[in-house]
Amino acid sequence: MRNTAKITTAALAAGALTFGLTACGSSDSGAASTDGPLVVAASPTPHAEILTYVRDNLAQQAGLDLEVKEFTDYVTPNTATEDGSVGANYFQNQPYLDDFNRKNGTHIVPVVTVHLEPLGLYSHKVKSADDLKSGATVAVPNDTVNEARALKLLADNGLITLKDGVGNEATPADITENPKKLKFKELEAAQTPRSLDDVDAAVVNGNYAIEADLKPAGDALVLESAKDNPYGNFLAVKEGNEDDPRVKKLAELLTSPEVKKFIEDEYDGSVIASF
Repeated sequence: MRNTAKITTAALAAGALTFGLTACGSSDSGAASTDGPLVVAASPTPHAEILTYVRDNLAQQAGLDLEVKEFTDYVTPNTATEDGSVGANYFQNQPYLDDFNRKNGTHIVPVVTVHLEPLGLYSHKVKSADDLKSGATVAVPNDTVNEARALKLLADNGLITLKDGVGNEATPADITENPKKLKFKELEAAQTPRSLDDVDAAVVNGNYAIEADLKPAGDALVLESAKDNPYGNFLAVKEGNEDDPRVKKLAELLTSPEVKKFIEDEYDGSVIASF
């Protein structure tokens, strides 16, 4: 779309390099300039689509100049927010952010939670989770939080049992019972839907499922419950920028009745408003 920039692989690499250079400098988290448009980094689906709806339908009347930049990975939006390349991001949940800040020394903080994308188990080879054969291979995301979340989904649905108390750092090594002798293929989260022809099943994040034309509400063999779910996706900024008037305005628009209706109409239960 006209004001939505898709970031190429080269640009992603450049962004990562920029972060690597700046990470060695000052950790000062002072507020950035509030002049000019608010540039927000987002995953293409549904985050950038929701932001684009806000930009095209609500922002001008609210006096907000909004620019959307699409990123296809789960790293660069945070590094770009940390180094000031963008003013905010919208793609992640709290357990993922906590883990990212701890491992990378970043200072990203949430502003407002907007929606939940239920994680699901999908397959091109079986019609139900019970149909998975002994020794079946299941693809799971390879980042710490999403892998743990995927294993918890399988545990909640009786496919495996996890060691007590492993929480958001669970790995296949923490499986105590595996009656189907499932094997696990750890992949970058974006690759999990593309693996469905090569594995027996895959646990796929909601945004990547939608991009792959999967319908979580109808196609998932098992799906995360929305009740008391800690994985809501939020608008986030570098610490110190929470009071940027542009950020506050966007937070209000993202939790407006208009955006809630857009989410309900556009995603038919595959994305759930959290407000």
